[in-house]
Amino acid sequence: MASVISLGDLSGVRVGHVTDASLCSGVTAIVFDQPCIASVSVLGGAPGGRDLELLGPAMTVERIDAVVLGGGSAFGLDAAGGVQAALREDGRGFQVAGQRVPLVPQAILFDLANGGDKAWGRFSPYREMGYAAARAAAAGPVALGSVGAGTGATTATVKGGFGSAGMVTASGHTVLALAAVNALGSPLIGEGPWFWAAPFEIGAEFGGLGLPATFDAAATSLRVKGHGQPSTTIGLVATDAALTKPQAHRLAIMAHDGLARAVLPAHAPLDGDTIFSAATGARPLASPRDLTELGHAATSVFARAVARGVFEATSFPGGQAAWRDRFVRKP
Repeated sequence: MASVISLGDLSGVRVGHVTDASLCSGVTAIVFDQPCIASVSVLGGAPGGRDLELLGPAMTVERIDAVVLGGGSAFGLDAAGGVQAALREDGRGFQVAGQRVPLVPQAILFDLANGGDKAWGRFSPYREMGYAAARAAAAGPVALGSVGAGTGATTATVKGGFGSAGMVTASGHTVLALAAVNALGSPLIGEGPWFWAAPFEIGAEFGGLGLPATFDAAATSLRVKGHGQPSTTIGLVATDAALTKPQAHRLAIMAHDGLARAVLPAHAPLDGDTIFSAATGARPLASPRDLTELGHAATSVFARAVARGVFEATSFPGGQAAWRDRFVRKP
C-alpha cells in the first residue's frame, strides 16, 4: 500500500520559491544537496529550456546540481544563471580544467500575457530571482498555488499554479512530483468543478469531488486558451531510488502519463510540456519490476501535483479566475 509523503520525506532535495506579484511571475529552484542522476522528457511542441540536451540518456554528463522552473518565457532563462551563481559561491559544480561549473538545467513557461508589469527595462529580473530562489531553497513543506514558477500560470478554464504530491511505493521508494501548471488545455472536466486527475486523488487534496456521474460530448470537448497563446506545464519527478541515466529518462517519460491524465489536451503544438527526473540514489532497486512501479508512481503523483497546483491557486486583480473563485461558496 502506497503512502503519501511531503518534501521532507525525500532527503537531499530542497525547494525555493521567489514570487513577484507585480510582475505576475516567479521562479522555483530545486537544489540537490549532492549531484543527482537526472534526465528529461520534452513532449510539448513549443518548449523552452536551458541545457536540456545534456540530460539525454546518451549524453556524457550524468549528474546535475539543480533544476529551475521559471516564468518569463525566453527572458526567464536568465534564472538558471542566478541559481548557478549561488551554487558556485557554495563551491558546487562539475570539475573541469580546474574550474567548477554548476550544472543547472531549466524549463520555462509563457506568462507574458497575464497582465503583470513586464516593463523591466534593459535586463530582465529573472537572474536575481533565480539567485534568491536558490538561497531560499529548503527542505520541508512546499508552498503551493500562485507561488514561484506557478505565480502567473493560467489554463484554458481556471488559473494555474504550482503543485506538489508524493508517495512511497510498495517496495519502499519515495517519489515526489513538482509541477508548474500553465497548460494550453484544461485541468477540469467540462466547465468543472471536477478534475481530470480525480481517480488519483488521495483524501480531499483537491476537493474530494470525484468524477461527474455521467460524461457527455461537452465534457470532453476541446477547451484551449484563445488566440494561439503559448503555454506549458513544466515540472520534476524526484526519487530516492538508485537509477541509471536511461532509467531516469524512462521515469520522466512515464511522468508525462500523469500530465496527460490531468490536462486535456496535453502535449499540444503550442505547449512546451517538459518534465525532469532526478534520482538521489539512496535506495537501490531490488528488481526490474521496481522501475515499473516507480513509473506508475510518477504517473500518479504528477497527475495529483497538477490538480493540486490548480486547486490551491489564487487569482490576481484583472487576471483569470481561480478554481476557488468559481467553485467555493463564500460565507
